[in-house]
Amino acid sequence: MASLTPAETQQVEKANSSGRTPVVFIHGLWLLAGSWDNWAALFEEAGYAPVTPIWPDDPETVEQARANPDAFGGKTLGMVAGHTVEVIEALDKKPAVMGHSTGGLLAQIIAGRGLSVATVAIDPGPFRGVLPVPLSALKSASPVLKKPLDRKRAVTLTLDEFKYGWANALSAEEAEEIYGTYHVAAPAAALMQMVNANTNPFTEAKVDTKNPDRGPLLIIDGEKDHTVPWSIANASFKRQRRNQGVTEIKLIRDRGHSLTIDSGWREVAETSLEFVKRFS
Repeated sequence: MASLTPAETQQVEKANSSGRTPVVFIHGLWLLAGSWDNWAALFEEAGYAPVTPIWPDDPETVEQARANPDAFGGKTLGMVAGHTVEVIEALDKKPAVMGHSTGGLLAQIIAGRGLSVATVAIDPGPFRGVLPVPLSALKSASPVLKKPLDRKRAVTLTLDEFKYGWANALSAEEAEEIYGTYHVAAPAAALMQMVNANTNPFTEAKVDTKNPDRGPLLIIDGEKDHTVPWSIANASFKRQRRNQGVTEIKLIRDRGHSLTIDSGWREVAETSLEFVKRFS
């Protein structure tokens, strides 16, 4: 486990010694692994062993991340997927895997490699073969799309950009609160890989949807999500349902892209937990 951080090593060792089924939580752009803390506590109370991998070289805290936003620049989907696989391979038991946004895409990549006992992809980023490009998704991605050739930069959202892409279903007060609590910079490279997935045959934003070892998959999407609208999530579902494994999709009414970290997180977490319980 030489490449794992001390925190990841501690979580893996705790999971292995507990004998419980691990649950690996993968965060997406503009968040850190700590954004899963409420979920990790809920799943631990339910008898699972939570593991929250970082993206390679992420700062440990929001404060550190904001002091050094350039630390996020240049990270790709392949780098994050590779590190997450290292964490999973250190576990004694095959885990359930869940991710949000870009993490939802990464969770499907992991499942497509046969490494998950059950997978939940929440507001998942698109992969090659997912064709809809809604205007709201383009507007949400516009802070990165303004400079499409500068793949090494890190991008921080303004409060107004965050309100549109993430918190459009929240009050102004709650939007400001979660922006202040969770938001950090994100690598432009990873988002551009998703944007260009259908024009680049060598893209890392691709999922093996046919692997018979993919396992059960649930896709969840917020009804008011501007960043990953229903049309994207449903297109992902239509490609995934060709798999012989259980494939389901659920729309969460009146919720936006912030549904894993805002005041309504528990509804989404309990929906995910019930799905995992069916298969592990």
